Amino acid sequence: MGAYWSIQPTHLDVSQEALQRFDGENVTLKPGVATVSAVMGIAEALLDKPGGYLSNDVLPPGLLMDNTPHWEFGVLTELRDSVAALRNDFSRSQTQSTENRDLREAESQFNYNASSWMLPSTEAEYRRGLDALGRYMKALMSGTDRSAKFYTRADNLSAYLQVVEKRLGSYAQRLSASVGEPELTAALVLHSAPPLDQTPWYRIDDVFYEARGYSWALLHTIQALAIDFADVLGDKNAQLSLQQVLRDLQGASLPKWSPIVLNGHGYGLFPNHSLVMGSYISRANAAVLDLRVLLERG
Repeated sequence: MGAYWSIQPTHLDVSQEALQRFDGENVTLKPGVATVSAVMGIAEALLDKPGGYLSNDVLPPGLLMDNTPHWEFGVLTELRDSVAALRNDFSRSQTQSTENRDLREAESQFNYNASSWMLPSTEAEYRRGLDALGRYMKALMSGTDRSAKFYTRADNLSAYLQVVEKRLGSYAQRLSASVGEPELTAALVLHSAPPLDQTPWYRIDDVFYEARGYSWALLHTIQALAIDFADVLGDKNAQLSLQQVLRDLQGASLPKWSPIVLNGHGYGLFPNHSLVMGSYISRANAAVLDLRVLLERG
């Protein structure tokens, strides 16, 4: 049962997912609907995957499982970043504009304690956040709520990518510290960065699965943003950079057939899964930087 609960959810079809929420393929989606739908899909996968949400389990097998809760935390990190961007950037036309009340509630709910078992449970609070996102998405489609807006501007997308850039850079650093040998980590670590302490052997899989969860969630958010910001990306000639981000995030989300996270050295018999993941994430980080520069100067 524990092995079944540890299987990563399948990739979501973000465009089809958005259409299904409005019962038809002939629906014309308003700007922002694909992104909000993708964020909701990520949250639903977090709560409804096999075994449900495990980070607050107090009974076996969930209590004894270590990797999946770290995967969930990576997903939750990206989910919180996306909801914060919706509240603070995408839904506001300027710094003094009024924030949307549903997005304000959603951000509050998803920032609730990730390990609360009851009174109230984490799942209950996150589902309230899902309901708030659903109300905002329906208001976007109907146009009846004047406070429910989604602005597809280059500066809004750039602000979100700046957060993504920092997250990916941090994960690349942490993953490259799995070996602690300079000659193996030099390609993933900036020359100006301080030396990395080697990750303890019992924490290597924790970092790996957290980065994997973040990459899985970010892949779907970027795919949805590519739909909503298609015109902006076209005007800035930024489609190729975005496609590079997607390719590397897909590589970071590929199935891992080994039952354990291996930590080999150099050209030895065993691979180093952390360095492979770190390579994909470093490439995605560089592509995000190129994409942000194009949005700001292109």
